[in-house]
Amino acid sequence: MSRQPSGVHAACGQPEWPEFSAQCEQPQHLEHPESLTHFERLNHSEHPERGAGTVLALGLGLLVVLAAVVIALLAQSAAMATRAAAAADLAALAAADAARGIIPGEPCAVAADVARRNNARVLSCSEGAGSTVQVRTELEVRTPVGAATGLARAGPPP
Repeated sequence: MSRQPSGVHAACGQPEWPEFSAQCEQPQHLEHPESLTHFERLNHSEHPERGAGTVLALGLGLLVVLAAVVIALLAQSAAMATRAAAAADLAALAAADAARGIIPGEPCAVAADVARRNNARVLSCSEGAGSTVQVRTELEVRTPVGAATGLARAGPPP
């Protein structure tokens, strides 16, 4: 025995099944607009939080981009600090060789020349006891975080 619809629903024209008699009925509040809430008046089919996922996704995307920028700045600062330290090491070694008389020139002038070749400038240069030299350098290129400096001390082998 097959089931048959009892007729056609007057409101929507769909077949009407006896057990689902309310399938095409309109909600009562849509017939009376004065009973609608603020959000129902704006759009009957949309929920008030519709689009919140998009805003959340944009916020998370912005957070990821911000984190990537911070990581890039920190990586650049670390690379610049390494370059400044290398310039200080080379300048101090050359100045120590000049202090010992291995190469000609005054130790601090030699250190300034070597630092200049490594895109740095000497902030301080001091000769110590036993032909040791301490050199502080700063890179000529500044990072957004600040200047990269290096400090090194060199002297004769033990």
